[in-house]
Amino acid sequence: MAPPNPNAQQYSPTTMWDSTPLFQFADMQEIIQNFVRVHVDAPGMEEGAPVFPLGYQYPSLDQLADMIPCILQYLNFSTIIGVGVGAGAYVLSRYALTHPDTVEGLVLINIDPNAKGWMDWAAHKLTGLTSSIPEMILGHLFSQEELSGNSELIQKYRNIITHAPNLENIELYWNSYNNRRDLNFERGSDITLKCPVMLVVGDQAPHEDAVVECNSKLDPTQTSFLKMADSGGQPQLTQPGKLTEAFKYFLQGMGYMASSCMTRLSRSRTASLTSAASLDGNRSRSRTLSQSSESGHLPSGPPGHTMEVSC
Repeated sequence: MAPPNPNAQQYSPTTMWDSTPLFQFADMQEIIQNFVRVHVDAPGMEEGAPVFPLGYQYPSLDQLADMIPCILQYLNFSTIIGVGVGAGAYVLSRYALTHPDTVEGLVLINIDPNAKGWMDWAAHKLTGLTSSIPEMILGHLFSQEELSGNSELIQKYRNIITHAPNLENIELYWNSYNNRRDLNFERGSDITLKCPVMLVVGDQAPHEDAVVECNSKLDPTQTSFLKMADSGGQPQLTQPGKLTEAFKYFLQGMGYMASSCMTRLSRSRTASLTSAASLDGNRSRSRTLSQSSESGHLPSGPPGHTMEVSC
């Protein structure tokens, strides 16, 4: 956990749960210098992690979500802004359903809130007979077009996964993800995310349909949907600049970073941004601080916190 920058403008007590490569991007420094950022790996996913013994029962995604309160208590964090990718997005959503008062906002990249159906399960089993675990994971992360192109990014991640010393742990985590339960989101019901949410997916990404369906089940006054063109399966890796600009808009809608300048998205139209309401802060948000932000005054309070999950 990095301490707050004493020279930076500080915001209300918020923890950000993020995706590491995105938050290492140069333009993101304007955001993270104003928050304390904490990165949390899933068990056995940290660098240098020992391989779990044979027969180890890896926790379910629900159990991973149940671990978050202990982490927040240990760090003395009261609320978070979460940014998760794939399994990390699922874990954060599960946590937000049971602890809505501790989540100020969520950025969910490539979330699939649905459990695998019988057809999906059968297809997964058949694929497992002909494909290795690294190839199955690559097919989950990237589009077929990207895999066929075999770009430098694909080669890099294929090498990382194939030669990972904790590949057995990764397989356990992979199986846990594929056995996830349905989040059962339903618009207008109590089973929904009550905080501002930004859903992100790449155009033609493997998870595009799942994210579109998730968008249809969430509160349209609280949800922004960002489909990024030319970004493939991992927009946080291929289009970090555009995603950073969108993230700034999202934070401004919550009352943070009122003085931040927007440049890239105002000039570029290559990203397709759709939402049931505008990202300009005109929507109704249960936790918005737009009046303070519009008047030029930043929210008062103790130094902010940020947190990240690598999933």
